[in-house]
Amino acid sequence: MVLIAFIIIIYAKQRRRNKKFSLLWTKGTMKNQNVEAFLKSYGSLAPKRYTYAEIRKMTNNFEDKLGEGGFGTVYKGKLPDNSRFVAVKKLNKLKGNGDDFINEVVSMGRTNHVNVVTLLGFCFEGNKRALIFEFFPNGSLEKFIFTAETDHSLTSETLFSIAVGIAKGLDYLHRGCNTRILHFDIKPHNILLDEELRPKISDFGLARLCPPNRKESLVSMSGARGTIGYIAPEVFCRNFGGVSHKSDVYSYGMMLLDMVCGRNNIVSEAKGSSEVYFPEWIYSQLEVEDELQNDIEVHGMIKDDEEKEVRRKMILVGLWCIQSYPSNRPPMNRVLEMLEGPLELLQVPPKPHLSSPPTSAFGSSTKPVFSTG
Repeated sequence: MVLIAFIIIIYAKQRRRNKKFSLLWTKGTMKNQNVEAFLKSYGSLAPKRYTYAEIRKMTNNFEDKLGEGGFGTVYKGKLPDNSRFVAVKKLNKLKGNGDDFINEVVSMGRTNHVNVVTLLGFCFEGNKRALIFEFFPNGSLEKFIFTAETDHSLTSETLFSIAVGIAKGLDYLHRGCNTRILHFDIKPHNILLDEELRPKISDFGLARLCPPNRKESLVSMSGARGTIGYIAPEVFCRNFGGVSHKSDVYSYGMMLLDMVCGRNNIVSEAKGSSEVYFPEWIYSQLEVEDELQNDIEVHGMIKDDEEKEVRRKMILVGLWCIQSYPSNRPPMNRVLEMLEGPLELLQVPPKPHLSSPPTSAFGSSTKPVFSTG
C-alpha cells in the first residue's frame, strides 16, 4: 500500500509539472502570436525588421553600452550599410501580451516630427527583441540639468529653446497624429538632444493610443505608470479626475521646473518627498513679491533681466502645468502659446493641492481654468 501511495504521489507531481510547463509554453506562444499578428496587420507601414544576428553584428556583439532602464539596455551600433550610427535598445522579457514592445513599435512607427525620436527598425525573433533608433551623441537632457559640471551647463536661451521643442513634440503627439498618443513617461531622462541640442522625445514603452475624435482622450488604466516625481495625481488617485493627455502636461510641467530650478539641488536637504517639497519651494520664491526677487540658481546666478524673464516664464508655465486637477492644466497647444507669448500675460497660478481633494472641490467653488481639449 505504501508503494502504491508513493507511486500515485510521484505521478501527481509529474502531471502538475507537465501542466505548468504546458501553461507557460501556451502563454509564451500567445505573446509571440499577438506580436506577430500586430506586425502582420501593420503591413508595409511597419519599420524595417532585422534578424537577431544582424542586431548582434551592428552592435559588435553588444560591446558599447549607452545606458540601462526598466525596459532594457541601450547599445551603440551602426546600420549594416555603415550609413549611420544608431542606438539599439535590447528589450527585457515581454510583459502581459507583449504590450510594451507593441506600444513602442506602433507609437513611434506612426510619428514623424522633428522633436520625436525616429524608429528606424526592430527585431522580433522568439524571445529576442530590440528597437533601433537614431543615435544622439549628446545623450539625454538629464545630464545637462542634474549636474554641477560647467561643461554640461546650458544657457537660459538654450533651456528655453529645448522647453519649446519638447512642448511642440508633445502637442504633435496629442493633436498631430492620426491616433493621439499619450506618452506617460515624460522626464529629462527620456528627452534626447541632437548635435544642435534640439530635443527629441523618446522611450514609448508606457505609451497609450487614444482615438483623436475622443474629445476628453480619457483612458482606462489598471495601475499607475510613469516615474515618481513626474506622475500626475490622477494617475495614482482617481479622485483628482480622469487620466488623459493632461497627465503628460503634468509631467512636462515638473520637467520644466527641473530645467530651470534644478530639483536635485533644492531638495537635497529636504526630508519630505521631492515632488511635494519642490513646488512648495518654488511658490515660496514667487511669494516674496509678485516676481522672483531671490534669484533661483541652477547653473549659476541669473545674470540679467532678460535671463531672469525667461526663467520666470518657464516657472509660471510649469506651475500651471502641475495643477492638481487636469481641467485646470493647459493643453500643450496652450502651453506653447504661453511660452511664446509675453510674460506680462502670465499670472501666478493657485497652489496645487498636495493631497486628495474633497468631493466638494468639484462643485461650483472649483472652476476649471483650461478646457480639456
